[in-house]
Amino acid sequence: MALDLFNSVKLGTIQLANRIVMAPLTRNRAGEGGVPQEINAKYYAQRASAGLIISEATPISAMAHGYPALPGIYTEAQIAGWKKVTDAVHAQDGKIVMQLWHVGRISHPSLLPNNALPIAPSALKPAGQAFTYQGLVDFVTPRALEIGELPGIVADYVHATKNALAAGFDGVEVHAANGYLLDQFLRDGSNKRTDQYGGTFENRARLLLEVVQAVAAVAGADKVGVRLSPVNPFNDMKDSRPQALFNFVAEALNPFNLAYLHVVEGGIHGAGIAAPFDFDDLRGRFKGAYIANLAYDKARGNAAIASGHADAVAYGVPFIANPDLVARFKVDAPLNQADSASFYGGGEKGYTDYPFLQVK
Repeated sequence: MALDLFNSVKLGTIQLANRIVMAPLTRNRAGEGGVPQEINAKYYAQRASAGLIISEATPISAMAHGYPALPGIYTEAQIAGWKKVTDAVHAQDGKIVMQLWHVGRISHPSLLPNNALPIAPSALKPAGQAFTYQGLVDFVTPRALEIGELPGIVADYVHATKNALAAGFDGVEVHAANGYLLDQFLRDGSNKRTDQYGGTFENRARLLLEVVQAVAAVAGADKVGVRLSPVNPFNDMKDSRPQALFNFVAEALNPFNLAYLHVVEGGIHGAGIAAPFDFDDLRGRFKGAYIANLAYDKARGNAAIASGHADAVAYGVPFIANPDLVARFKVDAPLNQADSASFYGGGEKGYTDYPFLQVK
């Protein structure tokens, strides 16, 4: 009998009751100082029937921020706030990992300490605008990181990992997708360095691999996932040879024996894709568990698992509007429609007030 979304699965040492994963979803509802609040604990607990929750992307340091009202994981108060979240999820027998985030150039001085310039592999201004507390403003030209600063970036990931574990998370996911710092190093459209962190695939992947090695040393590789988005043009991203680059990255991650690889299989926010890409080829090169993500419904999710393309499938917007998505999928119930106007920022409306399935 073919496997489907409702079979249990183990990702590393993390045992999932089903293969329906809640994707990381930025919601901009943290409290003062980037501290998660009771409303955040309620939101995650409502969705704890997911086989695994991947938390919203969480800045690893004050310099890692790129949007208003984000929860962080670098202060004691933030650890305490997240502990309320993990306790609430675990009370519902759920599993949750934290997605570790550094936005790199996708920020603005008004969001950073002392109005600092955002940092990046190269001093290239991305097209587009930053979301700030004052509204949308043009991105600025970031400051290129000096080679001597890179061990400090790795150390920030280590510090954040220790804090995530202290907050009770079941593991961590290294965010190397969607045009943020580690993705900026990977792709040659944003990385023009001429030192050992630029040029060849090996050099551009170096920082990601150093981060993964350091994070795995703290958490155990079997509690660590990595997220990639090979052809997502979001945040002004491109690469001249995406298939070859990301095939290389997938194979370079194999020796770590990670819990999973999580792949965004296209462009997000209606961005389309930057180039054709064979995700089956990529999946075949990674020897561990694979989470597929992007516009999957129940039927496509079941097909991906039955065919062996994916071990689990991540759902984003459906989980925003359907806290009980697993139950709805199980009985083929209609789904609530998401209110996109309340995705980013606000209070309970469009966050914790979506109705659950009424069992007759």
